[in-house]
Amino acid sequence: MTTQTESPKATYAAAGVSIEAGDEAVERLRPWAEKATRPEVMGGIGGFAGLFRLKLDRWKEPVLASSTDGVGTKIAVAQALDKHDTVGIDLVAMVVDDLVVCGAEPLFLQDYIAVGKVVPERVADLVKGISLGCQQAGCALLGGETAEHPGLMAPEDYDLSATGVGVVEAAKVLGPDRVRPGDVVIAMGSSGLHSNGYSLARHVLLDIGRMPLSGHVEEFGRTLGEEMLEPTRIYAKDCLALAAEAEVRTFAHITGGGLAGNLGRVIPEGLTAVLDRGTWTPAPVFALIAQRGRIERDEMERTFNMGVGMVAVVAPEDVDRALAVLTARHVPAWVIGEVCKNSTLEGTDVEPGADLLRAVLRGNHPRF
Repeated sequence: MTTQTESPKATYAAAGVSIEAGDEAVERLRPWAEKATRPEVMGGIGGFAGLFRLKLDRWKEPVLASSTDGVGTKIAVAQALDKHDTVGIDLVAMVVDDLVVCGAEPLFLQDYIAVGKVVPERVADLVKGISLGCQQAGCALLGGETAEHPGLMAPEDYDLSATGVGVVEAAKVLGPDRVRPGDVVIAMGSSGLHSNGYSLARHVLLDIGRMPLSGHVEEFGRTLGEEMLEPTRIYAKDCLALAAEAEVRTFAHITGGGLAGNLGRVIPEGLTAVLDRGTWTPAPVFALIAQRGRIERDEMERTFNMGVGMVAVVAPEDVDRALAVLTARHVPAWVIGEVCKNSTLEGTDVEPGADLLRAVLRGNHPRF
């Protein structure tokens, strides 16, 4: 008679999920999460839902705006360098700077962190970055979730996403319907690559160019890794300040799709925003990627921000005021172009944008 050996009892920990590590991560991130708050936040960490008291007396007809985004493959650079306290800033930037395009003030954000294995110190670093980003944007980190996915993700892997909510007065919603011929386009400088195009940038610089992330790059004045992890500039407060002081028709957040592609989303039919490349020189990182990858200009411009992270379309009489506001807030800004009727472009070297891509670039960048 054979005796069957009794199998060990299964546990959640044996399956790869540590409740204890999750609890420790919460305690480590708690101080950072508590710093990213607003007076309207009710309660604290630990509830099933975040509570935010919307003070309706501030608005006559409040409109809620929402946006969801992630960081993309910039995370692979953070993982390679084992530096995780900045990509949270990128996450916040990608969400709140979409919200402010319509004039909405970011109110709160909720994050989702998926990991192969909970490493409490790493999770705390990620939330530290998210907290710093929320503080820069003036919004609260209202809640979030850290999910451990053993078997689905490798132990060192993680991904980030977040949803943000903002509010804008109905009569002050910005958008294409406000744009007029003769309006001026003002560019706001980016801090670098921001959080788009990293699959191409990594392929060119790391795979083709075989450049080490730890290597010093003379054109950057720092290492390649430091350049690639430079956090995305957060424009939310700057845009709100600008809209309060000048006649802003709309904003455009320059992310995937590039400058022309994203600006074209807020230009109405019958009009085209004509932009002049001669008004700025993209940062050295863009030239390095183009050269090492032998990438055509069109491909660069539809993949990367090329040095422009946000644009504002403003009334022509308010251009000087708008530039003064941004300069006072230490935001690099310059006039990059204007909005024209399509009929006025006939017979010129500029063809109107097609479909929803109603923005075009002309000329050449100096020294690029």
